[in-house]
Parts: sequence; C-alpha cells; structure tokens
Amino acid sequence: MSAPHRVSTRTARSFGGLVGLVTVGLLVAGCTPTTSNDLVGEPQSGGTLTYASGDAEPSCLDPHVGGNFPQGMISAQYLESLVSRDSAGQIIPWLAETWTPSADGLTWDFTLRDDVTFTDGTVFDAAAVQANVAHLQDPETLSSTGYLALGKVASTEVVSPTVVRFTLTEPDSALLESLSQVWLAMESPTALERSQDENCATPVGTGPFRVDSWVKQNAITLVRNDDYVSPPADADHSGPAYLDKVIWRFIPDSASRYAALQSGEVDVIDNAQPDTIVQAEQSDSIEQLDSPRPGASNRIELNSGQAPFNDVRVREAFIRSANVDDAVSSLFQGTATRSYSALSSVEAMGVSNEALFNYDPSAAAELLDAAGWRETDTDGYRVKDGVRLSVEFPVSTNQSIPAEQSVFEQIQATAKETGFEVKLAPMDLSSWYAALATNDYDAVSAPYTKVGPDVLRILYHSDSIVPAPSGYFANLAQVNDPEIDELLTTAARTADETKRTSLYAEAQDRILAGFYILPLYDQQNHYLLRSDVVGLRTLPTVAVPTLYDAWLNR
Repeated sequence: MSAPHRVSTRTARSFGGLVGLVTVGLLVAGCTPTTSNDLVGEPQSGGTLTYASGDAEPSCLDPHVGGNFPQGMISAQYLESLVSRDSAGQIIPWLAETWTPSADGLTWDFTLRDDVTFTDGTVFDAAAVQANVAHLQDPETLSSTGYLALGKVASTEVVSPTVVRFTLTEPDSALLESLSQVWLAMESPTALERSQDENCATPVGTGPFRVDSWVKQNAITLVRNDDYVSPPADADHSGPAYLDKVIWRFIPDSASRYAALQSGEVDVIDNAQPDTIVQAEQSDSIEQLDSPRPGASNRIELNSGQAPFNDVRVREAFIRSANVDDAVSSLFQGTATRSYSALSSVEAMGVSNEALFNYDPSAAAELLDAAGWRETDTDGYRVKDGVRLSVEFPVSTNQSIPAEQSVFEQIQATAKETGFEVKLAPMDLSSWYAALATNDYDAVSAPYTKVGPDVLRILYHSDSIVPAPSGYFANLAQVNDPEIDELLTTAARTADETKRTSLYAEAQDRILAGFYILPLYDQQNHYLLRSDVVGLRTLPTVAVPTLYDAWLNR
C-alpha cells in the first residue's frame, strides 16, 4: 500500500474496542493512519494555519545541529530529504529519483532531480548533497542523530551534476532508511557557509515553506515557497503548498494548548495528553491523528555499566518490581498500549516477549536475595554492605509528558515495595544531558528515533557507548555484549531481508533477556486538529507532521 491510509478519527473511535483490533492489524502490516480528515470538496489555497507545539522550543532550527525531535517537527516544513518512506514502509523517491548500490554494497549512486532550487536560489545538485554530508560529519556542527546515521559513509563524489556517489567503509543495509530522516535533510550549501548562529536562525531548504522570521519565546513564521516543485512520491498534489503561511507557536502547558485549540486560537496541537484526547473524542469540531514513531519503543534503560545494575539479577528484579501494565492502563486512559519490545509496533522486525516483563514482586525479592541484597533498613529499602539499593533516575521535564511522569512515580512506588529506592530527579533538558554525560544516572527514559531496526545498533552496540562530537552517546544502557555487537554488525551489513530479520530477532532476544531495558509503550505522537483542517498528514519516516497537503476548509 503506497498511498497514505485515510481515516476519520472520530468515526473510527466510535467502534470502541473494535478499533483497537483494527489498529493492531494495521501496525503489524506496517501501515498506520497518517492523514487527517477525509478529503471533502476541492482543496482551497490560501490562509494561515497556527500550529501549537508542546515540545521545548529548539535552540537551533537547523536539525543537523544536535538532531532532536522538536527540530525534526518544524524542519520537515522547509527541508527535504533524498528519499522518503511510504505508509507500507517502502523507500520512495524524493530529491533523489533513483539509487543504485554496487554488488559489494560499498558504493551507492544517487540520481537527483534536475529541477530543484533552494529558496535562496542555490541549485540543488550533487555538490549540494556532498556539502550536506560534510556538514553533518564535521565535528564542529555538533550533530548527534545525523552524525551517527552517516557513520559508515567514508566519502562522497560528484559523478555529474545529477549523480552523487556515496562510498562506504562497509555495507550499510540501513543507508536508505537513514537518509529518509529529517535530521539528514538537504540544506543550501550557500547558507551553510554562514555562521552557525545565522544558519540556526534561518536554515534554507527546498521545501514547501521557508523560514520568514523567528521571535524567540513567541513564534516562528513560515511562508509558502511559491517556486516549490519537489514533493515526495506519496504526496497528494504537486506544485506549491495550499497554505500561505504557518505560525508555529510553543505552548508547553497541555491544558492551555488544548484550550487554545478549542477556542480556535490555534488549528493544530501536538503532544496531546490522554485527558484531552478523551475530551476531544466527544467534540464535533476536533479530530485526532495518532501516528506512533518508528524505531525504538519508549523504554526505561538500566545502566549496566555500574552498580547496582551491572548485576543482571538486580536488573531483572527491578523490572519484576515495576507494575507498568496497571500504570499505563490507568494513566493513559486507553490512548497507549503497553509494549514488550525494544522496537516500535510500527517496525515489522520487532520482537515482543511479554513473559519477561510480568510484574512479579515475589520473584524480584528472590532475585535480590540471591544477589546479596538481603537486609533492609528502617525505611524498608534493601541494603548491601551498608549501602542502600538506590536508583538515580533523572527525568527531563522538557521531554516527559505528565502521564509519563506519573508512570515513573507509580514504578517508583511499586519498586519501593521490593526494596528499591528510586530517586526521580526532574530537571531541564540541559541539566538532563549533563547528568547523562557524567554517567550520573542508573535508570533513564530517553526517547530516540531512527527509522528502521538499525536503531538497535545505535542504541545497543558497544560502539555507541563512545560519545558523538555533540557529547551525546546513544547506548545509555551501556550494553557491552560481544554477541549482541556481532549480531547487530552483521545485520547492518546484510541486504537479504530474510537474513536481516533473523539477525535482528536474535539480537532483540538477547537484549530483552539481558534485562537492559524496561519497555513501556510506543513513542507517542498524538495530534489534535480542528475539523476544518484537511489533508494534514505525518511523514511515514519519523511521524512528524507535514503541512504541504494541508488546507483550510473555511
């Protein structure tokens, strides 16, 4: 299925439990609802759409710098990638029309569109692609997501103006998946020659909109690119976008964000919370677009590189102490489904093992006894050699939604019954990153999005314990298992899908059985929009919204 699946969310949800079964079927098939509202009538051009995000305002609008999800959300409106993915998970053309790997998988030739220019007038060509790869790989750019994704690219070569060659250090079966991501999108090489501050303020792409202005702590204004010609292969129309302008605001408070949507002050909101989703189901003027992220599931990672979680028995005891099922059921009000996998339900190669994550405090107590944590102090916490069984758990207030923080608190409470002292430490994003960089954590929930199962290599290969130039390292569980390394390395070199699937399954079995992670649920992407917003969809790559096909039925 190459076209986006269309669903009227309000109608679908009226079927209650049945829609849950249907949704599971869609996810297993690799096809998720990604477009808002059924198209009614002819699209209308013009108007201004106001989008309100609950994410933290980016410090830089260039997703090459760092590479976090809030950057990806907005940059998808003005930057474009070489390739995209359709709703069935297949790679499709975008700025690159075709691509050809060599027999040994060490070179890839990409044939580019010859009719595209950046919004500053610079021609998009092979030299532009080469400049973007160099920018992402330059340590001074401080890229993390893009830098890690291009780890096997040794060099690029301009074969002709419309053909660029990638030479790899070893075969990379995930190269196309990596290149489909917003964090590796193409930027004007002319603009990249400016200072980083200038480029962070007004990055220049080939997309349907361009950055017009940014009033920090207020809003980013995007205006239509009237010369736009390069939608991805699964877009609903060609030519310029329908909207004249997009106002991108940041409203961190969930209740305020929803109130602004109800009043018509804004047209679309993200990070919709369970209570507002339930409220929206009763509204005739608001629709929901549910688009879980691909790649990794949302999970708690246990730092196996230091005590107490360097002991697998203690890791398993913590996981057996966490009553996640009841927490998710009560706090998410049916808007999230418990995961037992390292991968998102969107990923066809995901392996799920519910038996490993059953809540079992009796088994947890036996494991702690066997690991030497037999004594308890006056507060009821386990003690060994005079040291309390404490778990340092920094929580980013910029990344965790209220329901998720409540899940952490319930895990804290049930783990205490077994003897774990879980120290939840809310902190802003910069302090949170600092805690990770200094290894000042025992458990952490760190969302990470990368298209496809190769995210497992980024998150659990021992190479990823080493920080990227930005200082961020992705293997926060600090998994250091030669067998897992070998499985993930071989899978990344394997083009055959059947063999690749088997290798990733073996790797996941070992990761899950090692109790390095506690899966929670898919990374949540719930969007609410007024029902007169038509054609809004999310890119099947990383589930960020794209406003190119959106129009206002007013």
